[in-house]
Amino acid sequence: MTQATLRRGALPAPGLMGTALSLAAYGAPVLPLRAGKVPFGNCPDCAGNTCGGRPNMKTAGPCRCPGVCHAWAAATTDPAVLTSPAWTAAWCRAVAVAYHPGGAGLTVVDLDNADAITWARTALPATRTVSTTRGEHWIYRGTMTSHNAVRPGVDIKSTMSYARYLGSGTGTLADLPDVVRALAVKEVPAVRPGPWSVSMAARSGGGRCPHRSPVFLERGIAMAEQRITAARSAIHATVYGVFLAVLSRHGRCGCLTDAHVARLFTAAQTKGETARHCMDAWNNARTTLGL
Repeated sequence: MTQATLRRGALPAPGLMGTALSLAAYGAPVLPLRAGKVPFGNCPDCAGNTCGGRPNMKTAGPCRCPGVCHAWAAATTDPAVLTSPAWTAAWCRAVAVAYHPGGAGLTVVDLDNADAITWARTALPATRTVSTTRGEHWIYRGTMTSHNAVRPGVDIKSTMSYARYLGSGTGTLADLPDVVRALAVKEVPAVRPGPWSVSMAARSGGGRCPHRSPVFLERGIAMAEQRITAARSAIHATVYGVFLAVLSRHGRCGCLTDAHVARLFTAAQTKGETARHCMDAWNNARTTLGL
């Protein structure tokens, strides 16, 4: 569902497959939803996560299975795939069409009830709106990390997620505002420096710790943020490894401030880590290093 699709109005092609092909033609990766409005289950080769990752939504698509597999990662714009025998069988059993908002360059703010809609009308800029069974989808141009329950009755669906297609809706598509991005920035727990900031003996000549050099320390924190941001898989392991590297370099001399730690936690949470996972990884790294 691109901007052109959203402006176009009713889609001419009949049936779910026709709707899917029309959306795909405009660049929106689509997939069928089965009863319960959920994706089809994984194929036998991928059942139980035996294939190594995509079912847990931590690895970016597209799915390479011949059938409809791996939820959002199965979404495609390829008409040959959408009309293949395996997908045709799925369309015959499907009850709805879904799309990958992030793959279409969009973000959906999913408002599940009247209270959430009332909040959005006062807190968010107007944009293209689509009515849903329980509430509304507010659709913005731009992508971000998907998050559930950013506030009561409000989910964000963009990258690595799917949304049910419910028509073109009304209103003008607006750019993704900072206020929506801010909803996904979870509060970073306060980090007390005492347990891991260990004073070093005074250096001869009264010299101060070299890590406190603004350029040296800033470069190290920036590189750590970049490594987390660039991770495409194994996010938990990457975050732990980065925390371990930062603490091994700067954890014994009192260089790190709460602001530095907050930057690392924010980078990790932007990749989908929870505040609890961040704190656990930080504490595990401290334990490993004996801090």
